[in-house]
Amino acid sequence: MAEPLTIAIPKGRLTDDAFAFLARGGYAVPNNGENGRRLVLDGADGRLRFIMVKPADAPVFVEYGAADLGIAGLDVVREAERDVYEPLQLPFGYCRLVVAGKTDRPEMALRVERSPRVATRFPRLTEAFFRKRGLTPEVIVMAGSVELAPLIGLADLIVDLVQTGVTLRENGLTELSTILESQAVLLANRASYRLRSDEVRELIDRLAAVARET
Repeated sequence: MAEPLTIAIPKGRLTDDAFAFLARGGYAVPNNGENGRRLVLDGADGRLRFIMVKPADAPVFVEYGAADLGIAGLDVVREAERDVYEPLQLPFGYCRLVVAGKTDRPEMALRVERSPRVATRFPRLTEAFFRKRGLTPEVIVMAGSVELAPLIGLADLIVDLVQTGVTLRENGLTELSTILESQAVLLANRASYRLRSDEVRELIDRLAAVARET
C-alpha cells in the first residue's frame, strides 16, 4: 500500500471544521478525543496521516515537505509568505483581520499620528498596511491578549482577527479598517504536488466537490 499523504492540521479554532470537511470528502479522520496530546495520527483507511501543529506553523511544515498538504487560515498564509501552492479555498474559518482602537478615540478614521504604536500577532501584514498609507508604525508583537494593549496604554491601535466583533466591543474597542477577509485554505507542497499528483489531485477534487455542495 502507498505511503499515506501527510496533512498538517492546525490545533485550535480550525481543527474540528478541518476534520469534518475531510470526513465529508470520504477520508477517515480521528474520532473526537482521539487526538488528545498526540501529535501524529493515522487515518483508519491508511490514506492520510495527520500531524497536529500550531496554526502559524502549518505553512512551514508544508513548504519544507514535512507535510504534503496542510490547512491554515488565509491570514496565517499571507503573514507567513511561504512558498506553497494554494489549490483550494475551504468554506469555513471565516473571519477578518482588522485595525481597531478605543471607542472613545478622538478620531475614528485612520487619520492618526504618523508613527502609531500597534500591537498585533501579524507584524508583516500590519507593517504593509500602514506603510501603504504613508505611516510608519511602531509594531509591538504579542502572542495573545492583544485587546488589552490599548486599554492600558501599551499601544494606540491593535491589528487582530475578529469573527463577530463581540470581544472588541466588550473591551471598549471599535473596528477602524479591514486589512484582510480570511477563511481556511488548503496548502500543498510543491514537490508533493508533482511527485504524488494522482493522490494530491484526488484529495483536491474531493474537497472541491464538498465545497461546491456547501
